[in-house]
Amino acid sequence: MIGSVQRALRLLEAAGSHGEGAPAKQLAREAGLPLPTAYHLLRTLTHEGYLRREGGVFVLGAAAGRLAGGGLQQKRRSMILDSLAHFRDAVGAPVYFAVFRDGEIELMGVSDTPASPAVEEWADFRATGHAHAIGQCLLAQLDEETRKDYYDRHPVEAVTQYTVRDQRALEDRIRSLGRMQPVTERQEYALGTVCAAIPITVGDTAATMAISLPLHQADQLLCVVDRLRSEVGALLSTLSFSISI
Repeated sequence: MIGSVQRALRLLEAAGSHGEGAPAKQLAREAGLPLPTAYHLLRTLTHEGYLRREGGVFVLGAAAGRLAGGGLQQKRRSMILDSLAHFRDAVGAPVYFAVFRDGEIELMGVSDTPASPAVEEWADFRATGHAHAIGQCLLAQLDEETRKDYYDRHPVEAVTQYTVRDQRALEDRIRSLGRMQPVTERQEYALGTVCAAIPITVGDTAATMAISLPLHQADQLLCVVDRLRSEVGALLSTLSFSISI
């Protein structure tokens, strides 16, 4: 054990227990430290941004807040991955969860198995939304202006010989989709793979869940994605996917 680290952490815990802050003497007493030692550690913690001195008292600083925020983000990610693992086992295929945020496609999580591996991201996933089912499903949930902004930054171009040929063809496909209809693609992003994605509701954010299968199982694609949609409909609120946003 490193004693100085332990002492600094006890001071942080003491400071965190006082919403309005506490003076050095009180923090030293609560942490069980000699006052000179406490002063030395408090100066260091303040310099590094973990504490802030205001009107003679010490309060938690921005760096401590970032630590807490990082822990919350990790907890959210763990919950997402646990949920995806449930869906993966229920449908017997790799499962993906993605959102459209700040103008970009963001893959939030993937769950697969060695026997059924996920598609390898060999071309930048964010920039090739036109080529994969996840991207097409997210784009279909956006208004035309937001889609145009995305196309301006990420032009529609061939990823494989099966990729939709141009922006006009992609827009025709998007307009033909029914509300909440699955989006499917066949080898448009990765050769030897077929994918399907369904739109899901996560607050006001465009979101989707998707599955992929090897090409020789293409005849099972719609059946598997229907199974996914049934599982999501039954368990989405329980699993609280909205915490990921």
